[in-house]
Amino acid sequence: MRTGIANLPLHYGRAPAWLFERMRNLARDITIVIVKEFGTKEFLRKISDPFWFQSFGCALSFDWHSSGLTTTVCGALKEGLREVQKDLGIFVAGGKGRVSRKTPEEIENISARYGLSNTSNNLIYASRLAAKVDNTALQDGYQLYHHSFIFTRNGDWSVVQQGMNTNNSWARRYHWLGSNVKDFVNEPHNAICCDHKGITLNMVAAESEKVREVSSKLSREKPEFLVKNIKKISSLRMSRDHQLFYASFSPKNLQRIFLKTYENHPENFEKLLAIRGVGPKTIRALSLLSELIYGAAPSFRDPAKFAFAHGGKDGVPYPVDRASYDNSINILQETINKSKIGDYEKLRALRRLTKP
Repeated sequence: MRTGIANLPLHYGRAPAWLFERMRNLARDITIVIVKEFGTKEFLRKISDPFWFQSFGCALSFDWHSSGLTTTVCGALKEGLREVQKDLGIFVAGGKGRVSRKTPEEIENISARYGLSNTSNNLIYASRLAAKVDNTALQDGYQLYHHSFIFTRNGDWSVVQQGMNTNNSWARRYHWLGSNVKDFVNEPHNAICCDHKGITLNMVAAESEKVREVSSKLSREKPEFLVKNIKKISSLRMSRDHQLFYASFSPKNLQRIFLKTYENHPENFEKLLAIRGVGPKTIRALSLLSELIYGAAPSFRDPAKFAFAHGGKDGVPYPVDRASYDNSINILQETINKSKIGDYEKLRALRRLTKP
């Protein structure tokens, strides 16, 4: 189940090398403490919470309201855990841009290296479907460009991915927690935080159940029948409200994809969504045909509803205090080292600090 969405203003600039190194070390040490105290499942639960993740980024001194927080924090976490992932049992695959497309390969390599091969196919499928849902089944104007897949040796997983909308200069971050996933394509979220809504084709809304069923049925029809009806749609004058979803269809390209869906004969909407090559335009076209032929209209409901430990990279709310940052890392490392020989007093003290 998706656990939340965070909307963030686009913010430019890179984290300097001296800061990224500290972020990597602190992210690693915080993760070690959480896993030692509460276990790997609790870490996945925390990382899937958009509020906790934002606080985590602020503690690492990244911009408190920046979209860059997502990519840099995930990168720091991936680099920090690389040296302890075997002992800790937590692995991070994927990242930003081209790196995100290597996620299946990285999952497969990590699984083979650490003996997780029995679960690798399920993990790869979960990674792909989470991305497909937020980029294709939910068309909210945010194009995914970042996908981090965090998983354990037991096959538990979490996803942190982000899309960009260059028209409104905002980014939207999507969080998933594998242990909560009951259905990838029916209301896969239980908390979404966002003040910026737009026209959204929401094929994973409960109201879209009928159109999901009909879209799957239509995808098994011969391409000629579908393209013939798409051409009818392209000649209609549609309302301005849904203009985004009726534009930019190429019957020639759709025929190629429809042939693929016809040959694969998907039994349901999730199987349809999982087919390689089925993207936003294919789903949009099938949803329109569902309404045109069967009167099954999709939902256009946007699923959105209504900490500064060391300073921030851009000096907000104040410049990074390097001495304080290094001291935090040293305290955590000392705690971790002592815990290895059975001294859990400091860990218990840290836990007490979180209680009201």
